[in-house]
Amino acid sequence: MSDETELRSVVEVHIAPLGYEYDRIKEPVLTYNADVLYLLRDPQRKPVTYHDDLVAELTDVGVTMEAREIDLTDMYDVLGEVTTIADEYQDDIVRVNVSSGPKLATVGAALACMATGASGYHVHPESQAHPVQESPRTEGMQLAEQLPSYPLETPTTDQVRILNYIETTTESTYTPKKSDLITFAEENDLSFITQSDPTNEKAKFALLNSRIIDPLQEDGYIAVESVGRTKQISLTDTGQNALHAFRHKLPNQT
Repeated sequence: MSDETELRSVVEVHIAPLGYEYDRIKEPVLTYNADVLYLLRDPQRKPVTYHDDLVAELTDVGVTMEAREIDLTDMYDVLGEVTTIADEYQDDIVRVNVSSGPKLATVGAALACMATGASGYHVHPESQAHPVQESPRTEGMQLAEQLPSYPLETPTTDQVRILNYIETTTESTYTPKKSDLITFAEENDLSFITQSDPTNEKAKFALLNSRIIDPLQEDGYIAVESVGRTKQISLTDTGQNALHAFRHKLPNQT
């Protein structure tokens, strides 16, 4: 049987930032019969014993547990990790718990859902308990409410590859020019060049401007500076954050 016609099982994948919760993570995983749970851990946060109990309990019922270490106080770190995981499971079901971590993790997780096909959900607890170092912040689950889906316009693969090229080639004494970006695009078969097949340099620069430079500049991802007769391109802080968030679009990224 060929790969094209072979049947495969759809995997139910859940992603949860690991804050001071237990039931808020466990119950949706059991309710939706999740196959895999990715726990996003922050190595800077003090570990608590009930997290080990959570992993053990879900492992005992057959859930595959995966851990990723990220900075849960960095919205873009969370956004980048969730989009990367979602990209690995494009043909499966991906659900993201936006209520299990700190506030910035919630924002990053919600944005990741908008940027991918993942579904976000918010868990309403039955009760709240403190202190969090001794017991989870909340207990039980009243409802796992699926969030509405709002599309988020994200940079194209070509644009992310250009952002990465700018970052990796920029040095204290050198900033890439538009001509460098065209050379990179041609050498690496970026689609805005290969699909249009421009016949001269003027056409190549026009494509670069319309497909890459103008949209990235409008979004605040790059800065364009005139130096003599050339245009030098540099990343802004926003562009570096965007590259961090959508690095999974680069070749050979896992």
